[in-house]
Amino acid sequence: MLRGADLFKRFVQSPARRVIKYAFEKHLFATNVTISLTLSGVGDVLQQHHNIIQQQQHSWDRARTRHMTCTGVTVGALCHHWYVLLDRRLPGRSLAVVLKKLLVDQLLFSPVCLTVFFLSLGLFQGGDWSTFVSDVRHKSWRLYAAEWLVWPPAQLVNFYLLPTKFRVLYDNSISLMFDIYTSHVCYDKKIVEDN
Repeated sequence: MLRGADLFKRFVQSPARRVIKYAFEKHLFATNVTISLTLSGVGDVLQQHHNIIQQQQHSWDRARTRHMTCTGVTVGALCHHWYVLLDRRLPGRSLAVVLKKLLVDQLLFSPVCLTVFFLSLGLFQGGDWSTFVSDVRHKSWRLYAAEWLVWPPAQLVNFYLLPTKFRVLYDNSISLMFDIYTSHVCYDKKIVEDN
């Protein structure tokens, strides 16, 4: 007869380990992109739900959620490759290496990632070049400024404690709240009107 600990190990722990190994070793790229697109969509749904409660929006805009979800594909793929490259170019977890990674991430990758985000959002929305330029000009700086508050402490943990294969998962877990703010910035008409 199997005891509780044996049952747990057989039916929970062992299958969970197989799933984690499958997702975070064998199919890491697909896992990272899936996590990113899922949380980008969830962030938009939460932001829209807030807008509905605040009576700033009448109903859920499915196309908007689809567009934000699709940006998760491009950003997730970009982040996956970025973390692999960053760890290859700056190996190790000493404080000096972690600080270098943090600065390179914020100063180099963050502006690139925001540009790719707005470019992909514009493409998914069917926008034109002038809309993309306007969004980058009026909205990206708000997101970039907010990133300086959120990401340096988060990335310190990410680069110092986590192996590369869990970086996008961690990044996206932190990013859920940031995705809500991103959705707000991207769809707040007042931001463009105020500038």
